[in-house]
Amino acid sequence: MEISYHGHSIVKIKTNGTNIIIDPFIRGNSLTDLKVEEEKPDVILLTHGHNDHVGDTIELAKANNSLVVAPNELANYLATQGVNVHNMGIGGAFGFPFGKVKYTLAFHGSVYETENGEIIDAGNPGGILFFAEGVTIYHAGDTALFGDMKLIGERHPIDVAFLPIGDNFTMGPEDAAYAVSLLKPKNVVPIHYNTFPVIKQDPNTFAELVKTSNVQILNSGDKVVL
Repeated sequence: MEISYHGHSIVKIKTNGTNIIIDPFIRGNSLTDLKVEEEKPDVILLTHGHNDHVGDTIELAKANNSLVVAPNELANYLATQGVNVHNMGIGGAFGFPFGKVKYTLAFHGSVYETENGEIIDAGNPGGILFFAEGVTIYHAGDTALFGDMKLIGERHPIDVAFLPIGDNFTMGPEDAAYAVSLLKPKNVVPIHYNTFPVIKQDPNTFAELVKTSNVQILNSGDKVVL
């Protein structure tokens, strides 16, 4: 398995011969090393409907016949755009040939704005647990700190967690560090920071606050070390 980070909340996973991308916000993301025309995802996993997470999903999915796994209402909208979708709900899990996906709680919003300015209700936001090759990955999506993170960590021992630290819209460094103490992942990667001025953070501040896990501060294109 190969896991890499690509700026903002983009995570790529290569496993079982499958190329997976989570929250492919590429165009408009000044921190990413990716180019839409070069990406060939087999599967796209989405945490919620905000445009800085759905990003280039529709174009990528149509160009590559990708399967898009998303929360139910967001998946329904994407299906109307000609995208191959698999609908899921919070708390639900499904075993795909490439691995198992389970949606967790996330405390945030979830609407999608079309190019015409139409606001689409994208249902509930979520985090994603992904299981493959004996590895458990947790992508928290955009979320506040919440107590049930302790249950997530207890029920599903996590090898690497991707947690937002940008503050303003999500957890900041202090709350994210407390989230680590609840989740108890072996490794943690800070995400969703520095893309825009309002979420500018020093990830080293977060790293200094974390006492129980190995913090990996990654530049766009860097791989996670398990």
